[in-house]
Amino acid sequence: MIEIGADGRTWLLSGPTSSYALRVADDDALLHLHWGPRITLADAESLAAEPPPAPRPFEAPLDGREEYPVEGGPRFVRPALSLRTEQPHGTDQIRGTEWRYRDASVEGDLLEVRFRDEVVGLLLTLRYGMRGDVVERSAVLAHEGPADAPALEVLRADSATWTLPRRDRWRLSQLHGRWAAESRLTRSELTYGERVIGSRRGHTGHQHLPWVALDADGEATEERGEVYGCALAWSGSWRIAVHELPDGAVQITGGTGHDDAGQDLLAPGATLTTPVFAGLWSGGGFGGASRAWHAYQRAYVVPEADRDRPVLYNSWEATGFGISEEQQRALARRAAEVGVELFVVDDGWFGSRTSDRAGLGDWTPNPDRFPSGLKPLADDVHTLGMRFGIWVEPEMVNPDSELYRAHPDWVQHFPGRTRTEFRNQLILNLAREDVQAYLWERLDALLNSAPIDYVKWDFNRCFTDAGWPGEPYPQKLWNAHVRALYALLDRLRDAHPGVAFESCSGGGARVDLGIMARTDQVWTSDNTDPLDRLAIQHGFSQLHPARVMAAWVTDSPNTQLNDRVSSLRFRFVSAMAGVLGLGGDLTEWSGEELAEARTWVDLYKEIRPVVQRGDLYRLRAPEGVTGGPSAIQYVLGDDVVVLAWLPAQQYGEATAPVRLSGLDALASYECRETGTVHRGAVLLHHGLRTGLRGDLDATVIRLRRI
Repeated sequence: MIEIGADGRTWLLSGPTSSYALRVADDDALLHLHWGPRITLADAESLAAEPPPAPRPFEAPLDGREEYPVEGGPRFVRPALSLRTEQPHGTDQIRGTEWRYRDASVEGDLLEVRFRDEVVGLLLTLRYGMRGDVVERSAVLAHEGPADAPALEVLRADSATWTLPRRDRWRLSQLHGRWAAESRLTRSELTYGERVIGSRRGHTGHQHLPWVALDADGEATEERGEVYGCALAWSGSWRIAVHELPDGAVQITGGTGHDDAGQDLLAPGATLTTPVFAGLWSGGGFGGASRAWHAYQRAYVVPEADRDRPVLYNSWEATGFGISEEQQRALARRAAEVGVELFVVDDGWFGSRTSDRAGLGDWTPNPDRFPSGLKPLADDVHTLGMRFGIWVEPEMVNPDSELYRAHPDWVQHFPGRTRTEFRNQLILNLAREDVQAYLWERLDALLNSAPIDYVKWDFNRCFTDAGWPGEPYPQKLWNAHVRALYALLDRLRDAHPGVAFESCSGGGARVDLGIMARTDQVWTSDNTDPLDRLAIQHGFSQLHPARVMAAWVTDSPNTQLNDRVSSLRFRFVSAMAGVLGLGGDLTEWSGEELAEARTWVDLYKEIRPVVQRGDLYRLRAPEGVTGGPSAIQYVLGDDVVVLAWLPAQQYGEATAPVRLSGLDALASYECRETGTVHRGAVLLHHGLRTGLRGDLDATVIRLRRI
């Protein structure tokens, strides 16, 4: 809901529990009024009527109060907008922004507030939308100058600056990591100055997810306390800066790109739209914030989120590059026997792809391995009652490929410099229209060549030599690549509506709200060790729902990572916390293992609606091998599912009960495994005994309200 003040210059956006308010002052400054618990329009107008703070020597009166600080004028904070005019020979360059308020409009749940810089002909539109309790913010830059006016070089165009209320202190939460250890949650006290996180790699990155959260006074728990969170919907390079100003005010500014790369060159008549930078306030602690984020993504971001994702089998860990059609058929038969619903052929099915040294870019089936193409195998997989999927990495190319030999100029590179290779591959310059046309033609033809239901879209190296020879403004490659990726995915989804897509980037290096709007799930990490994954999944759940979190059961010992030995029970219960998949060599599993796997898959299918669509409660966080049990809980309607894991039992002590959340204290709940009836109040205050014991033990407990 959006309300407008009597003077037409104050706006209040309200969701179920929170509100956001802003105002254009008489001098055309756009001021932040409120972000937090729900208030009335009269409250917002009262805030707008308060006198400005007294001036302070060496400080700017607007700092810490503006909705969208720009470069220039009486400001010292980090600008959200920085631009300059292109400098033709013999002319002076104009830098910075001086705007005047133009007008505003409200259409449905979208507020647009417009300002104009008359000197350079810039129209700046700030957009606000309320989805549940999530505020979506973005900016649109339009060059309205005459046709012969100089272009505008956009050095920085952040999506939003968020202003937090004054509190005694703040604690900052963020997700950091590396390959095979993504989404690790860390919390630290916010101190004066700036904390900057981001990616300079051309994709979201393993190192940080584009999300931060701050809790007031550093006292929030899972279910209590004020939490403010911000998440950027962008899959390329990005930056989020959290700044505590000298007077204690805190602002969060975020958007695309990094400090030393211009973003775009805006010619007269052109526009530039930033991605959404979403913000959320919750009074229900970190758990309440997470559940609100999850609900927002299921309702407004993830395609067809009301449809549960199928149980998947991926052939990579069983076969590597040494695949054949008959071998895939044998794996498919085993997968069908254990109840798998989607069979995926991973890397190695195309071109001359017998190792990671060749074939990327040549998206046609290898004639020796698949002499009649993919259709015969796909038909057999469908006959077995499963859907059929493939792996691709369209943005990459091997120098040893037909594509590169034909078009060596299509890759990102700096003239006169060595072309850097990682994993023996280079990155196609997707900003080029000819590259876009080629990928559309090849991928569309591929999806038409066989009954393909699913595409795992990978991205296995970062930008290094991000050059574009011959382009007058090559810096635009960074953002143009991502926009072209989005356009290609959107076009493929429109043309092939029955095909699901998964985002992968060496595991979890392309996980963000932007890619999730175009894919059905994401590959959380290449690390499939069930104990390691508990911490990864714990961090992932701070922002993203189980409905998009792919998790596999693979072979034991885990020879790819740490040689840890774990039971099928522990591996399955770990992976059942998200979208269950299998990735081991099923042809080497014993009959007993296959029968046990079938039991776990059947159980997952029963609890799947609750896991993928229910509200998540993190009951006990994973704390390493010696931290005791960890547990999570999902609630959907009257159904409750608890997953619990015990890494190791200490000194023969009994495992402590796990206190549940989100239940009706006055209701009774029946355990579906034992028939035992529990009182809600007892489960909430005294807990549920899990029966875990020993090392690497795990359990699934189902309750139903009666």
